[in-house]
Amino acid sequence: MRKTVRLNNHSEIEAGLAGDPKNKTIMLPIAKKSVTGDEAEMLKQWGVDPELGKRFVDGLSEQFQVLYFDYEGHLFQHPEPDRLTADHIARDLLQIADEMGVRSFSYYGYSWLGLIGLQLALRTDRLESLIMGGFPPYEGPYEEMRIVTEKTYRLAEIFHADNAASAPNPSPEEADWDHMEVSMDPRTAKQFLMLYRSFSGFDDRLIQGELKIPRLAFAGGEDTIVYGERFGNVTVDMAGLIKKNRTYLEMLGWNIEILQGKGMDHTKAMQPAAVLPLITPWLMRNLK
Repeated sequence: MRKTVRLNNHSEIEAGLAGDPKNKTIMLPIAKKSVTGDEAEMLKQWGVDPELGKRFVDGLSEQFQVLYFDYEGHLFQHPEPDRLTADHIARDLLQIADEMGVRSFSYYGYSWLGLIGLQLALRTDRLESLIMGGFPPYEGPYEEMRIVTEKTYRLAEIFHADNAASAPNPSPEEADWDHMEVSMDPRTAKQFLMLYRSFSGFDDRLIQGELKIPRLAFAGGEDTIVYGERFGNVTVDMAGLIKKNRTYLEMLGWNIEILQGKGMDHTKAMQPAAVLPLITPWLMRNLK
């Protein structure tokens, strides 16, 4: 089943349901559309599966009903530069669930969509379990990400103001993060800055007692990004923060996993080959 859903800003997103409706449902806002040709080859160079969304849906729909859509892709096409907040996104996600006839569901998100899962769990009683990948559920790097996204937005403004021609995408071996151009639409960059600004005053240490559902957090063992001067001289240490607080998080009721392996960074730890063997059995154990 596939359906076009109208969101709160009146834009439309395509969502789908796969698997047996008698099974428990998991929401996958990370279900990116498959790409082919040169774009697929470039993604492969960066360690990204060009069929990421399809592999997640196929892998999970044997045991669960999967509610899937590409929320990040939608935001790139329909930026919300002045009002992308956790409240706004939560309303969108619940609107999609309503339109697709899904009352209760588990949630899996990665990176910023992982932190949105935490925010969603605080705003609704409809979640049956929560999986956060690539973002710590405790002492999360909100301020560091605000700095990075602010620098990204400013660089995107400069790039477009100068009418710079888009440079060819470098290979991973050639990439120089301290000098890479930010050719992103400034409106797209600004919306993520607005999101992280909206967390001013939010303290994830104070809300842990509100979380009663089964919950899993994971990161790649090498998920640490050191940004240079152009991006604020900050370190975003997803893996380190989870490792640091692992014992306490487990005491609070979280299940914690660090994905091991050479090069298991932020990108590699989001790929279906790494994630599905972890989250599928976890969901089966916790959704009885």
